[in-house]
Amino acid sequence: MQQKQEPTKQNLSRRAFVQAAAASIAGVGPVLTSRLYAAGSDVLKVGLVGCGGRGTGAATQALMGVDKLVKLWAMADLFQDQLDACYNVLSKGAKGRYDRVDFDGLPDQLDVPEQRRFIGFDAYKKLLASGVDMVILATPPHFRAEHFEAAVNAGKHVFMEKPVAVDPVGVRRVIAAAKVAEQKKLSVVAGTQRRHQLHYVEILKRIHDGAIGEIVAGQCYWNGAGSSLKSQKPAGMSDMEWQCRRWYYFCWICGDHIVEQHVHNLDVMNWALRAHPVQCMGMGGRAVREGGNIWDHFAVEFEYPGGVRVLSLCRQIPGCTDSVCERIVGTKGIAYIDSATGFIKGENSYNGPASPNPYVQEHVDMIKSIREGAAVNEGVQVAESTMNAVMGRMSAYTGRALKWDWAMNASKLDLSPAKYDFGDLPVAPVAIPGQTPLV
Repeated sequence: MQQKQEPTKQNLSRRAFVQAAAASIAGVGPVLTSRLYAAGSDVLKVGLVGCGGRGTGAATQALMGVDKLVKLWAMADLFQDQLDACYNVLSKGAKGRYDRVDFDGLPDQLDVPEQRRFIGFDAYKKLLASGVDMVILATPPHFRAEHFEAAVNAGKHVFMEKPVAVDPVGVRRVIAAAKVAEQKKLSVVAGTQRRHQLHYVEILKRIHDGAIGEIVAGQCYWNGAGSSLKSQKPAGMSDMEWQCRRWYYFCWICGDHIVEQHVHNLDVMNWALRAHPVQCMGMGGRAVREGGNIWDHFAVEFEYPGGVRVLSLCRQIPGCTDSVCERIVGTKGIAYIDSATGFIKGENSYNGPASPNPYVQEHVDMIKSIREGAAVNEGVQVAESTMNAVMGRMSAYTGRALKWDWAMNASKLDLSPAKYDFGDLPVAPVAIPGQTPLV
């Protein structure tokens, strides 16, 4: 469903994956320790909540990234057919795609009998009670805040895909749960994989060490192809089921593509500036997209502390020039970064190193932290980056300039449906600036 436009990644073998991951953490201590888990074994039991394409990819990477002492223990999804398809891919393998390489199947690491395969809106609750140590949260973004909160309350380590909410109410809920996770010393890693990609890490470190001087401006882009929801809801299918199955095209469940996709680039800008914006002004619209109610292009100017302005552009329209990257401008140089390369030009020029696959590396880093009892917590940072995107969408949808403090602390916008069942759910109208209310 997601229309990712990452540059194609070279297919690697499982062995190459593990070697690359191990090399990236060489010298910082062993990946495995004698830390014990439930039932007195070293096996780390993983639960997967959300069995679509990204959930299947994340489970693959968690299982193949470090060692065979990681097993998939339970699965949960809204739909039986999607869970079954995911299990089949994990068992037999599949061709590579933007977020995973070719693999031959991982049957030895699957321990998911029928009684630990859960279906429905409450499936995540049953999974959390099944004896898992760690959960992967990969449902459509609307559900993330509720699932994350429940996982933390249950004392589980969490890998959660980005974005982590679709509205300010959800963002606040994630931040509160992340702080509880910190108190409980639970590891929380987010699917903002650039934070685990070697050339990003190296270049951002150099920026923070002064390689480009004082940051004065930035630009970030996710301009790529997209698609429309041209198919019609099948006869007899409820509105809720249709929107959950075609989730990418409905704002209440995906947040629009500025939130679901462009959050990656906005996260890099927060990372570079070590801050979140203080205000923004956005615009955009829907030029070619059909079906659903999301837009196909946005332009947002974010103002950061000190008057630093960042231009954010994202577009999902076929046949146009693609660009997925970040550019950071300083008084002594300029840094450019994308998923394949990165460099600094100026007084302290630098070319970034090749990186192990970041989709694997984020799981390597998380599992290492769990094994060693040294919790990491990315919950607040990914929630704030999600808020960047949510605030930008709110500004563009309404035509109003917004301040961070108001959006984060005062906005009452909550896109949740009145109830969660397979019944009627009217589609909200496409936003019109100047007419769509600011809530």
